[in-house]
Amino acid sequence: MNADKEKWILLIVLSIIWGSSFILIKKSLEHFNPFQVGALRCLIAGIILLPLAITKYKSFPKKHLKWLILAAFTGNFIPMFLFPLAETEVSSSIAGIVNSMMPIFVIIVGALIWKFETTKKQIIGTLVSFTGVCLLAFGGDGEGGKFKLIPILLLLLATLCYAISTTTVKSKLMEVSSTILSAFVFSFVIFLPSLISLAFTGFFSEFTFSKENMLGLMFVSLLSIFGTGLAMMMNYRLLKVSTPLFASTVTLLMPIVAIIWGILDGEKLSLLQYSGAGVIIGGLLFLRSNNSSKK
Repeated sequence: MNADKEKWILLIVLSIIWGSSFILIKKSLEHFNPFQVGALRCLIAGIILLPLAITKYKSFPKKHLKWLILAAFTGNFIPMFLFPLAETEVSSSIAGIVNSMMPIFVIIVGALIWKFETTKKQIIGTLVSFTGVCLLAFGGDGEGGKFKLIPILLLLLATLCYAISTTTVKSKLMEVSSTILSAFVFSFVIFLPSLISLAFTGFFSEFTFSKENMLGLMFVSLLSIFGTGLAMMMNYRLLKVSTPLFASTVTLLMPIVAIIWGILDGEKLSLLQYSGAGVIIGGLLFLRSNNSSKK
């Protein structure tokens, strides 16, 4: 398969998987607290990928260890806690919409850290999308609820972390295969911190094999296997066959999937929040038109 066709297939599949992650986080939060959801998500992915990491432990060049740690914590460990924390206050639909800001942060991080060129059109697109985020924050909930600044900031911080990880992988870790990279991230780098975090939540002393807890584990396991382990392998592969900006535009399609799941689950958005979502996507499409014209 040629790279152009592969990158579009990966983009669509990732959009469906990651767009469904927000409703799985919401369902997991009905059974566990945000810190347990985040730690379990990382831990289960690490356990699944551990055999691969052990068999391939000699394959990873040690000179890249610091970049692996940076990519692991910003792209996986930290956001896994920030999203559940935010979703205790906002809907899964809103989480998916705010996550669509990732291309903006890719441009900002690329310019500040990796010295990527920034155009005037990109700056305008950034400001337009930021306006949309403000509308989301002020929009309350679907019932005309209160101002939601803190959870929106948590979601933005998580999205910024994703952008740091994405640009780091593209700039420093492209010589490592996507499967090995995922295995090392979850099984060696963040496995122990996740285990320690889960222990501090009291999970091991409180957990019982009740029907409710097993149902919660099913949601977290689906989130870990598909939304974390498999999706990160696909994302690293997407970065190999495309650019960071193209890979980040998966977030343009994710909100559509997230909103569909949210509506099916009975979530509602206010008119102001729908407007904010439209403004965010409009700003991102503005960026993509610039990218296409440059090509």
